[in-house]
Amino acid sequence: MTIENLSCNKSFGGWHKQYSHQSAVLNCTMRFAIYLPPQASTAHRVPVIYWLSGLTCTDENFMQKAGAQRIAAELGVVIVAPDTSPRGEAVADDDGYDLGKGAGFYVNATEQPWQRHYQMYDYIVDELPALIEAHFPVTDQRAIAGHSMGGHGALTIALRNPQRYTSVSAFSPITNPVDCPWGQKAFAAYLGKNQEAWREYDASELMRKATEHVPALVDQGEADDFLESQLKPEALVRSAHESGYPLQLRRHEGYDHSYYFIASFIEEHVRFHAKYFA
Repeated sequence: MTIENLSCNKSFGGWHKQYSHQSAVLNCTMRFAIYLPPQASTAHRVPVIYWLSGLTCTDENFMQKAGAQRIAAELGVVIVAPDTSPRGEAVADDDGYDLGKGAGFYVNATEQPWQRHYQMYDYIVDELPALIEAHFPVTDQRAIAGHSMGGHGALTIALRNPQRYTSVSAFSPITNPVDCPWGQKAFAAYLGKNQEAWREYDASELMRKATEHVPALVDQGEADDFLESQLKPEALVRSAHESGYPLQLRRHEGYDHSYYFIASFIEEHVRFHAKYFA
C-alpha cells in the first residue's frame, strides 16, 4: 500500500502531515491527516488515537481546530484523522448535508447506490490501521475518539471490537441513531429497511448487551442545539446502567456542539487515552 504526502507542517516539535492513498475497501482515493509527536521514530514506536469527525467534516477539521497537538507532543501519542466518507466524482452523493459525501456514518452500506464505496466501518477498523502501522512508527495500541457522527462511529467501533482498542471517548455523540432523524435517514439509505441491521451500528443497543468493556468517556454540552432531538445521551446512560458498563458521561453547562467545546476538553480526552496505553 503506497501513500502520497500532500503537506507537512512542524507543530510542537512534531509534524502534522496529510496523505492520500488508494483505498481498496472504498474504491476511491482517500486522505488522512496524522500528527507525529517528536518522540516517534523507528527506534521508538508510539501508540495511536484515531479521531473520527462529524457531519460535513474532512480530515482537516480536527487538526486545525481542536488544538490537540500540544498534549499529543507532551505525551508521545500519534493522532490520525481520516476523512468522513469516500470521495470522488464516481462516489454516490445526496443533496442533503447529512447523507452521502461528508456523511458516511462509519457503516458498511448494503444498499445501492452506496454499497460500492460506502464501507467506512471496514476502512476504519481494518484498512486504515494496517496502512498506518505499515508506514509510521506506531505500536499496535489504539484508542478511538470522535465528535457527533464521529462519536457515534468511535463508540460503535469500540463496542464491536473491544480487543482492538484500549479506550474510547466521544464529544456530543449520536448515541441512539435508530431513534433520531439523522440516524434513521442515513441507516435507511445505507442499510435498507431491516432495523436489526441498524442496531449493529447503534451505541446504545451495543452497550446494553456488551460483555467485554472498553473504558469510555463521553462529554456532552448542555447548550447543544441537537441534544434532545439527535444526540440523546440519556439512552447511552440507561444502557450503561443496565449492563454495568464503565461509562463516564459528563455534562457541561453552557457548551454547544462546536469545536469551541472540543478544544476546551480535548486535553482531558488525550490524557484519558494515554492512561490506558501500557
